[in-house]
Amino acid sequence: MTDISCTYLGLKLKSPIIAASSGFTDSISKLKQIEQHGAGAVVLKSIFEEEILHEYDHTLREEADKTGREEFLDYLDMRIRKENIEKYTKLIREAKKELTIPVIASVNCKTAYEWISFTSELEKAGADALELNVFVMPSNLQNTSEENEKIYFEIIKQVKKQVSIPIVLKISYYFSNLGQMIRDLSNTGIKGIVLFNRFFSPDFNLDTLEVAPSHVLSQPGELAMPLRWIAMMHERVNCDLSASTGVSDGHAAIKLLLAGATTVQVASALYRHGIGYLDVMHHELTSWMETHEFEKLDDFRGKLSQKRHNNPALFERVQFMKYFSDKESMV
Repeated sequence: MTDISCTYLGLKLKSPIIAASSGFTDSISKLKQIEQHGAGAVVLKSIFEEEILHEYDHTLREEADKTGREEFLDYLDMRIRKENIEKYTKLIREAKKELTIPVIASVNCKTAYEWISFTSELEKAGADALELNVFVMPSNLQNTSEENEKIYFEIIKQVKKQVSIPIVLKISYYFSNLGQMIRDLSNTGIKGIVLFNRFFSPDFNLDTLEVAPSHVLSQPGELAMPLRWIAMMHERVNCDLSASTGVSDGHAAIKLLLAGATTVQVASALYRHGIGYLDVMHHELTSWMETHEFEKLDDFRGKLSQKRHNNPALFERVQFMKYFSDKESMV
């Protein structure tokens, strides 16, 4: 009988397939369904730093004519933060009461401001781990790449002062030296890195001449990026690697495990097919393992990583070379 259990962030999981932070992980009813369909853990829908700041700005504009006292502005700031945190900690407490699988809190952040002190409330509410979804858009022409990268380390430093539960960092691939950045982040004492997060991508509506969202859900072709980088960083980092983006089915999950991923996070596939699709993914994983006579995940995890491959140069290649020069391959 195949065993698909694993250990992630020091937590025991019955499956390497995790429900990623999304609209499917923001209510107890949906979380219970996710557990019933075999997910190894859930990452709760993120609490967004930007949303808290936006709500503060909106409320401030509404209250601007009523008072200009500085102490009121401090009160307003704390009240909005407190209300958001209370809603989120309530979800954590209820999830821990109703679920048996690990519950991972998620914070979407872009600064190392004082708000980080609230992460301790997430731990007190019972979160088993904390996922920090961090992205600093490299669009400020005044900041150097070193200044942008420093923010990631500062966030980790400040959060580590607040919590003792495992911390996992979810990052993008927008770095000038991605491999070195992943390695250096893994040396900060965090327990995991998720490769990679996805962002709002703007598109232009040619009829209304407005900016609109584009490609909200990940596409199967996006698997290539986490697949390459997990394969290259496997056994070169001091923490777990979790895969995200482009995980459209169980076969994609298998590929990422072969690359060296400890776990695989799923969101877009659930939006397309529903929570029950987790059963399909698990069936594809276990059937493949039985076909290849793998009894447990460690029997094949990282088997196709760069460090273990007989031709590691394949992972470094950036040009297609023969593929596009061979006319027959284009037919």
